[in-house]
Amino acid sequence: MKVAVYGKGGIGKSTTSCNISIALARRGKRILQIGCDPKHDSTFTLTGFLIPTIIDTLQSKDYHYEDVWPEDVIYKGYGGVDCVEAGGPPAGAGCGGYVVGETVKLLKESNAFYEYDIILFDVLGDVVCGGFAAPLNYADYCIIITDNGFDALFAANRIAASVREKAHTHPLRLAGLVGNRTSERDLINKYVEACPMAVLEVLPLVEDIRISRVKGKTLFEMAEGQPNLNFVCDFYSNIADQILSKPEGIVPREIPDRELFSLLSDFYLNSNLEKGERDRKDQQDTTFDFAII
Repeated sequence: MKVAVYGKGGIGKSTTSCNISIALARRGKRILQIGCDPKHDSTFTLTGFLIPTIIDTLQSKDYHYEDVWPEDVIYKGYGGVDCVEAGGPPAGAGCGGYVVGETVKLLKESNAFYEYDIILFDVLGDVVCGGFAAPLNYADYCIIITDNGFDALFAANRIAASVREKAHTHPLRLAGLVGNRTSERDLINKYVEACPMAVLEVLPLVEDIRISRVKGKTLFEMAEGQPNLNFVCDFYSNIADQILSKPEGIVPREIPDRELFSLLSDFYLNSNLEKGERDRKDQQDTTFDFAII
């Protein structure tokens, strides 16, 4: 099975991907996580350092694929998860999709591509041009990481459009959304009401999720010394179990941009207006209570 993880830049895709990979590995599966970002930091919380990229290795071998061995590019991460970083072209030059294609080509030629139960692609930001949509060519499922905010859901809708487009020619389905670090889900609910798709999980607003990225550790590794974090790990395990169940998934029908903009902005503004009215009423009630006293 191959899973591509997308979402707005900075939404927490890599942190989420690493923890899902660990959860899958703890179910006894052989996992390979492929970072598809020129920053090559997807697997940082699994390995604790920035591993060399496929492109770096190919350049050092003068692009002689026959001279590259799996151990040159595959690094063992926490929990037995194997890690690869595709890397990318120099800033402002080249195409990231080409790099992803070269990575898959190399892994196939060494037969490493076929040795895993699940391969997870962690893909750069919400860029859904033909290049960075390339991992969808190989994926069985796409998972979109979002939060309860306007920008992340707008990006999710554009990614859903890419899934629909790729599904015309590839056996690709959208598994669903994952809400990351959010205490509310009202805007998420409004979106999936208008654009039906599964919400696989909504991760709690826990600061340790963000901190884990800085520490270079997954939540599972942190939980070994902080048992209070085990409940957070359960959220990732639930996502893993849903992936392993091989969900039917959907071919989404994205909402037109202007319609979505109106839907989300109107809901957001009305919610804030209602909250402001409640706050004013609470303030008035408090003032009235003090007056009585």
